[in-house]
Amino acid sequence: MNGTLKRVAVACLVMFALLMINVNFLQTVRAEGLRSDARNTRNYFDRYAIERGRITAGGKVIAQSVETDDNNFKFVRKYPEGKLYAHVTGFFSPESASAIEASENKLLDGSSADLLLRRSIDLFTGEPTKGASVDVTINPKAQKAAYDALRQSGKRGAVVALDPKTGAILAMVSLPTYDPAELSGTSKSEVFGRYDELAKEKGQPLLNRTIARTYPPGSTFKVVTMAAYLEDDSSRGPQTTVEAPQRLPLPQTNISLPNYGGAACGSGQVTLVFALEKSCNTPFGKMGMELGYDKMQDQAAKFGMGEQIAVPMSVAQSSFGPREDQAAVAMASIGQRSNQMTPLQMAMIAAGIANDGTVMKPYLVNKITDAKGDTIDQAKTSELSEAVSSETAGKLREMMTSVVNNGTANLAQVPGVQVAGKTGTAETADGQPPHAWFISFAPADDPKVALAVIVESGAANVGAEATGGHTAAPIAKAVLEAVLNK
Repeated sequence: MNGTLKRVAVACLVMFALLMINVNFLQTVRAEGLRSDARNTRNYFDRYAIERGRITAGGKVIAQSVETDDNNFKFVRKYPEGKLYAHVTGFFSPESASAIEASENKLLDGSSADLLLRRSIDLFTGEPTKGASVDVTINPKAQKAAYDALRQSGKRGAVVALDPKTGAILAMVSLPTYDPAELSGTSKSEVFGRYDELAKEKGQPLLNRTIARTYPPGSTFKVVTMAAYLEDDSSRGPQTTVEAPQRLPLPQTNISLPNYGGAACGSGQVTLVFALEKSCNTPFGKMGMELGYDKMQDQAAKFGMGEQIAVPMSVAQSSFGPREDQAAVAMASIGQRSNQMTPLQMAMIAAGIANDGTVMKPYLVNKITDAKGDTIDQAKTSELSEAVSSETAGKLREMMTSVVNNGTANLAQVPGVQVAGKTGTAETADGQPPHAWFISFAPADDPKVALAVIVESGAANVGAEATGGHTAAPIAKAVLEAVLNK
């Protein structure tokens, strides 16, 4: 009898132990998988049970949760001016999210450890849990100016503007765009169906071109080549004379590098400032070969290329290109070949020159506040790199100002303000018309804004290197005027 009881007792203990192991296994190892399982309807409804925090920009609400009469879905997400801010806010769908909605999700839905004290107080007072609000660095006037000007071009493209002294992102526009409200509803069939439609569109409206796509930068990259050339010898300056042949023979090839349209660049001997004003290819190709791959790569890296950056959304890595022969170095030095840049990276180059040679780490989140308005976190500016010396930055600033006053970028001029800039026309490999680029900062003597504009296939039927100046520079002008209140 005692033996039977002992066996029953042992069996019960074993089953109890197995049960406890299984419970702990479910709560630890499998917990996250079960929570995220699409079949978990409780998780589905819970996403809409909490009032997510607002996303604001310059005092404007650009995303918020509003209460509904639906017992299953207590709150839904709304996006005032959704298309204007789509690539900043992102969307909040039944099973996923993007942009700020994704990167700051735990703060927005109130589950972050940073909100533990707030949740404890709410539990004690009986108030419902609310998410934190995220204030972004976007300047609404600059965002609207960039959006309207780029849309008027009728082309795909991107505009990104920075405060060169802090790295704060003042504008982030990518076209075509989409309405995040269409992807933030509660009906899975409607949301997923619309997402599939947008994902298949040729224009890729879901793509944030400012940070998620790289392009050949064309002649805008010549400011980096110029920076490397000036840093290599501090005695060089805007009036230093360099060779500028009509065509530059490329080593170990039977081809030569021409200027745009085969035109001559001055008399064949030109000053550095003239070469930048007219955006001659041959002197910059020659500079790149003289410096060599290592010096060009090092200078590119000093502007942040190759860094893994998050703003907080992850940014695609820019690259000068792999080590090849001297002919490849010449082509990469004028922004072609394997040279690939995001618009954000090109804005960082302009910002680094504007900020006396120091590149600040770009960021999009300005401040986090709880449901009562108390600050949880505030942005802290930090230096990313020392790209060039203050002396070199001053020389580049002088030459880039001359590009706007006397060169290819006269359409970027703002009355009463000295504007610095560089145009670019980047050939593509797909047979499409070249991309039109422009990078800029202003005021040149005390910069408040630096930016990059790209208009995809925007150089058609415009002519000469001024294509970037004709198509992209006026867009930049609109943003500069918005930030500077002109």
